[in-house]
Amino acid sequence: MSTRADLLDQLVTESQRHYAAYALFNQTMADSLGIHPTDLQCIALLDLEPSPVTTGAIATLTGLTHGSATRLVDRLEKAGLVVRQADEKDRRRTLVALTPDANTRIGKAWAEPAAAFRQTLESFTDRDLAVIVDYLRRTSEVGRTQAERLTR
Repeated sequence: MSTRADLLDQLVTESQRHYAAYALFNQTMADSLGIHPTDLQCIALLDLEPSPVTTGAIATLTGLTHGSATRLVDRLEKAGLVVRQADEKDRRRTLVALTPDANTRIGKAWAEPAAAFRQTLESFTDRDLAVIVDYLRRTSEVGRTQAERLTR
């Protein structure tokens, strides 16, 4: 039987493997779509937002500088994946939104991997899934906090 220390060590090891595998998957998915991995992550993050966002918000979401976020949006706009639109509440601001084509292209590319990930999760109990969700929320927050700390 594993001790708590053994389990924590295993968790750290498997987390590192998970992050490396996800980075490889993200790179490969981006390559298959003909875009940069950061662009793919931006699209994924924009898809989670309830409404269009500013380029400044994209900088915050991605951890990029404002200039880099602007160049990212320029690339995505050129690729037909986002559009810039005037903010109806403040005409001085420009908002960025995904195009329907982005949802179609990315959705089509994600269909098979999403099904494979879902199939893997099917073997877990509801309680297991709740623990996984909690783990991902907490470790994502730690990751964001540490990234912020490292950029100061």
